[in-house]
Amino acid sequence: MEWSERGLILGCRKHGETSVILELMTRAHGRHLGVVRGGRAKTMQPVLQPGNEVTAVWRARLDEHLGLYAVEAAVLRTDLLLSNPQGLHGVNWLGALLRLLPERDPHPGLYDRAQVLLQHLATPLAPALFVHFELALLADLGFGLDLEACAATGARDDLVYVSPKSGRAVSRAAGAPWAARLLPLPAFLREPPGVPVEREKLREGFRLTEFFLTRDIFAPRGMNAPDSRAAFIARC
Repeated sequence: MEWSERGLILGCRKHGETSVILELMTRAHGRHLGVVRGGRAKTMQPVLQPGNEVTAVWRARLDEHLGLYAVEAAVLRTDLLLSNPQGLHGVNWLGALLRLLPERDPHPGLYDRAQVLLQHLATPLAPALFVHFELALLADLGFGLDLEACAATGARDDLVYVSPKSGRAVSRAAGAPWAARLLPLPAFLREPPGVPVEREKLREGFRLTEFFLTRDIFAPRGMNAPDSRAAFIARC
């Protein structure tokens, strides 16, 4: 078995005396692990850092084997991340999110979103892109929110709330009597990402995704959100 693809480095761990087990996120093969022989060499350490991109060739005798990676550097972000604490927290949080996906299960849309997010990690666009990414992750894991029409009336305008029970949008008029029980829906989540968003609206977006991530993904797995998420948001 053999394939070649570009991948985002999520992390690696020691394996034997000189090797590492490398964890990549690829477009066609999903989150995929493999052994890099000599991966602990000084020349490889700057390459095998989270947030970097590599061109990888994976080989194994059988598909279910762990297999071996041969990698070459494609995009190195180490210097950028070391000089940007928010970016470093963002890479760690992005990796934690992608690890929620089943191994070897392709999610090309999330891979493409992760690429865009990494390209803008040191810009004012990053926080809003992260909220959109979390929404996309929820959808790919089967817990997508319906933000297109009001759950009560079917209206598509003036949607300002989300029902914490159903994950569906609610209009201002329909939700007014129960506003205290509903989650705010910031307008930027119903628009294509691409412009900076004011801090309070970003916080509303992160609170919204946090509620559903915790209820539907983290709590059932006995997990808490990693500290990197809170650290990233604190710097927004």
